[in-house]
Amino acid sequence: MRVLAVDVGGSHVSCGAVDDRTLLEVVSIESDGKGSLKNLLPVLAETLMQLAKRHGGNFVGIGFGFCGLVDTTAGRVVSTNHKYSDATSVDVTSWAREQFGLPLVLENDTRMALLGERHSGAASGSDNVVMVTLGTGIGSAAIMEGTLVRGRHFQAGCLGGHFTVVLGGRRCSCGAQGCFEAEASTYALPEICGTWPGFETGPLSREKKLDFATLFSWADRGDSVATAVRDRCVGIWAACALSLVHAYDPELFILGGGVMKSSFPILIAIQQHVDSYAWTPWGNVRFCQSQLGETAAIVGAVPLLQIHLSQR
Repeated sequence: MRVLAVDVGGSHVSCGAVDDRTLLEVVSIESDGKGSLKNLLPVLAETLMQLAKRHGGNFVGIGFGFCGLVDTTAGRVVSTNHKYSDATSVDVTSWAREQFGLPLVLENDTRMALLGERHSGAASGSDNVVMVTLGTGIGSAAIMEGTLVRGRHFQAGCLGGHFTVVLGGRRCSCGAQGCFEAEASTYALPEICGTWPGFETGPLSREKKLDFATLFSWADRGDSVATAVRDRCVGIWAACALSLVHAYDPELFILGGGVMKSSFPILIAIQQHVDSYAWTPWGNVRFCQSQLGETAAIVGAVPLLQIHLSQR
């Protein structure tokens, strides 16, 4: 099956062409999640048309991943959480028919990434899997007994980053307090560091860009503030993983997102925490890193379309 794909994340947009398990090409597009999805559509259309032209056409549909709550059945964005705030009024399925004459299936971006990992990545052959992406925010998705978890209101599985970890903690972008995402994500990191004791006199205060790559670099060089913040964030991610293990009963847990590019052994630290504290009398959940990385959602367009077309 040959498909086109779009992955609209909070800080990136990718377009791709996939032939079953073969990734033909991926194109990255500059975008800002604070902008307009409607204004982005002409750029997406031109990029997808060029991809289709370069790879011979014969595409059967478009998989469209979006960083928010998505009603896959109706093909609409339900809620954006301050990203592409006009998305709830944009009809991308009609856009795809008009521009390409192709069906489009809309899905949450992390769910689509998990479908990709199960199709030809780290979750191949696994029917009970959780995936978490550590990046601008914290995304999550789950497959239980071979079925992608969505829920009646399409929020099941994908809101793992918004479980509460600190009662009365930092205000999250979703409006709650103390969410995993508010306590340990890239967008929250400058505020987390800025309020840490000793930050003002340390090297982190002089950095123009304060992300996890910078944080981990200074921690590797022995800076005490960077080390303390890093260890707390890793602890928050481990607690998030433990909660999702108890919620969705996976046998495999995949960690992805840009933060996983760090040389620090995040995977080992989280695995050890879950092994120590999970109530799983059947055995230990296996942890691994995403095999497909930033292209997981693009590859996930194939099984997404397969499911859609089989139900028609």
